[in-house]
Amino acid sequence: MTTESIVLPGRGEGIVRTRGLGAVTGRVVVWIVLAVFGILSIIPMIWLILAPSKTGQQLNDNPPFSFGSFEQYGATWNNLLSQNDGIILKWMANSVTYTASIVVISCVTAVLAGYALAATTLPFKRVLLIITLIAMIIPPVALVVPLFVEISAIGLYDNPVSVILTSSFYPFGVFLAYIYFSTSIPTELYEAAKVDGAGEFTTFFRIALPLSKGLFGMLAFFSFSAAWVNYFLPYVLLQSQENFNLSVGLGFLFTSSPALNPLNGAQQSLIGRPEIALASLFLAIPILIVFIASSRLLVRGVLAGAVKS
Repeated sequence: MTTESIVLPGRGEGIVRTRGLGAVTGRVVVWIVLAVFGILSIIPMIWLILAPSKTGQQLNDNPPFSFGSFEQYGATWNNLLSQNDGIILKWMANSVTYTASIVVISCVTAVLAGYALAATTLPFKRVLLIITLIAMIIPPVALVVPLFVEISAIGLYDNPVSVILTSSFYPFGVFLAYIYFSTSIPTELYEAAKVDGAGEFTTFFRIALPLSKGLFGMLAFFSFSAAWVNYFLPYVLLQSQENFNLSVGLGFLFTSSPALNPLNGAQQSLIGRPEIALASLFLAIPILIVFIASSRLLVRGVLAGAVKS
């Protein structure tokens, strides 16, 4: 009895203390790893923010993380506007138009397809799901040539519609929506709605859709991130500079700047590394903003509406 009441609690406390020390050590290691990767990720962004505040000569002579002047931001922006009569504004507007259209089309189609695969009696559901998985694992680069041939055959080459239609193909979103509707929303909700006489569309709009805010946040973020920085498809399908998005336009600035392309050393251009850095900020900052906005949806209780009285 003495051994049972004294020794065992002592052993139990030793085990608890050992496990507690191991947990603390594991957390410290995780935080150190996260801090290292966080610093490595932030350093290029800090340089990108500070670079437009300096001239090209100051970028060469001054320390990498030194600050130039606020006036230089304005001068750098004016240099960007001087390129082809401010065509960068057109590229930004194109990127907003293309990306907004792609996000809306891809999210709507992905949610509808995912719900149909997860919660309806759709024929050949298994075959359709396998086709979706195969489409998801095919590298997008492998589809560029057939897409180019198809777009050229229907007369949409160098047309913004070609970029919007081809980039709205979103098998990953369909699979993500399928997983969400299969696991995150109880099947009892679907069954209860059908018992009450609701059809598929009513069940989707009254039950599934109001509980899909977290799903829309994920789909919108992934779709926006891919569409906003999309380079290869617009580069292949568009020819006119007026139709470029910001990513392709940045590539054009890279190749036309003597500071970045020595082959153009004889040309006179105001576009240098500060101007490229400022243009790159317009490409990077919207992704950060959309991530912050979408993350608020991801942390919400997705099924909070299902348990409210």
